[in-house]
Amino acid sequence: MTQEQILQIFKETGAFLEGHFLLTSGLHSGHYIQCARVLEDPRKTEVLSVELAREIPEKNVDWVVGPALGGILLAYELSRAFKAKNAFTERVDGAMLLRRNFSIPPGSRVLVCEDVLTTGGSAVEVAKLIESLGAKVVGIAALVNRSGVVLPYPTASLLKLSISNYTIETCPLCKEGKPITKPGSRSSSVKL
Repeated sequence: MTQEQILQIFKETGAFLEGHFLLTSGLHSGHYIQCARVLEDPRKTEVLSVELAREIPEKNVDWVVGPALGGILLAYELSRAFKAKNAFTERVDGAMLLRRNFSIPPGSRVLVCEDVLTTGGSAVEVAKLIESLGAKVVGIAALVNRSGVVLPYPTASLLKLSISNYTIETCPLCKEGKPITKPGSRSSSVKL
């Protein structure tokens, strides 16, 4: 699939939004990617996951792990593509943890996945957790890399977008007085 075809799927499902958004990272942006809108369709999720699996150079994967909530469905579908097990991490008191009796054996080869990479912070946090368990992180995969972030692990993404992010001090949308929305899984979509 081409970048245009993939972006079209995101637009058709309402996953590619334009406006003024407060991102989880605290940065502002004129675009927001709501992958949940794509992932709510199992057929589209399967197609995109198989396509993403082709982009990942390392094919020897024992586990696929993603952070809740954004990485759960993608971890499941990628694990199907790799015929691997899957798990997810959860944030507890500010730290990423494996809960629900997930146990990744030392020496396991783990692919970390995320729906959208903005700063890559959550994906790297999951990768470090996996390494602390004695497993090997073979890469990070994402449906969307929206900032061209370079991570300390081999990284593959299906849709590569160059979307500007701003601090509150440098945000041109704030300077124009555009209302801001905080979408995403950590809050309801509310106007600020």
